[in-house]
Amino acid sequence: MISKADRTKQFIIEKIAPIFNCKGYACTSLNDMIVATGLTKGSIYGNFENKDEVALAAFDYNFQCVVSHIRSKMETRTTIIDKLLVYPETYRNYLQLPFLEGGCPVLNTAIEADDTHPQLKVKAANAIQFWRSSMERQLNEGIASGEIKPDINIAEVCTVIISLIQGGVMQTKVTGSATALKSGMDYLERLIKDLKR
Repeated sequence: MISKADRTKQFIIEKIAPIFNCKGYACTSLNDMIVATGLTKGSIYGNFENKDEVALAAFDYNFQCVVSHIRSKMETRTTIIDKLLVYPETYRNYLQLPFLEGGCPVLNTAIEADDTHPQLKVKAANAIQFWRSSMERQLNEGIASGEIKPDINIAEVCTVIISLIQGGVMQTKVTGSATALKSGMDYLERLIKDLKR
């Protein structure tokens, strides 16, 4: 049974997380949090020690939304190649996904926090490492089953996949045009299909 305090914390996180993802840590104000939740300052900070604690919880929530979405799509696929193709499919249409409306939370947080917020920087770095580790496991599994070419450079493939996705999202956010993202995801799709043995 979830407690009332835990339900309130979850409510605050769910309402505030999209704002942190869109506006970032520095630009999200207490007033933004009050408007989004309909709660008072005392209610918000009665559940969280400070803005840092809210931001860290918001990042965890935003990242978990991305992970849950991708995992649920991958669970419907049978081959490793088809599972990996979830990445270009998801990010090609990321603006249609409510939890990615403000962009990728990992990219947004990494850019903002790299020199300004050590705790958020660690969260973003851990998220990227989690992503890499997941892909490495899938690629190793595909090699072991004979589905994927055995001579690929796994670390390089993971780096390129992440870079294409994050670079395409960044260009789309900055320019307002999805052209670079579409090209990047088309290339990524070909790259993934070319991994097949």
